Amino acid sequence: MQNLSMTTAAPSNVARLTRLMQRGDEDAYREFFQLYFQRLFAYMLVVTRGNEALARDLVQQTMIKVAKHIRVFEDEEVLWRWLTLLGRTAAVDEGRKSTRYFAFLDRWRSQPVEPEPTPATENTLNELLSSGIDTLESEDRRLLERKYVDGASVRQIAAGFSAREKAIESRLSRGRAKLKETVLKGLHHA
Repeated sequence: MQNLSMTTAAPSNVARLTRLMQRGDEDAYREFFQLYFQRLFAYMLVVTRGNEALARDLVQQTMIKVAKHIRVFEDEEVLWRWLTLLGRTAAVDEGRKSTRYFAFLDRWRSQPVEPEPTPATENTLNELLSSGIDTLESEDRRLLERKYVDGASVRQIAAGFSAREKAIESRLSRGRAKLKETVLKGLHHA
């Protein structure tokens, strides 16, 4: 590992370097990366208790924040405190994200498993569908049967009914909505 005192910028160079970075100078960003990556990585190793992969990710997140929010620093110590603050914030955010993820997994695992549909519930649904189809107008019923029973495309249906495809799509959509409404009402009353 390099000597950390050799990797830091002199105070007069910090203002110049951060000023160039603020202007978007790519060479300045490369120089900044060379000066601070190892030092920040060592710091993040301590924060992450030796987790190298996480430390590298957090340094990368910190460098992205630096690129987005860089301002001119006159003092190297103030710049370093800002970098460590960004790094610790990235670590806290990562911890919150993993906590939310594990909480989600716990909630998901604790969800009751839906029972397999029984023949009785399938029969009820089939009856509701059948009676729902019977409540549709005859032309809407023919459109839905042509599409979902016969497997015809919208283009084929439009040609058979001498209508535009958009008109057929609209009528299919309305027919499905009516059928859904009828089935849902029947399920609520069952």
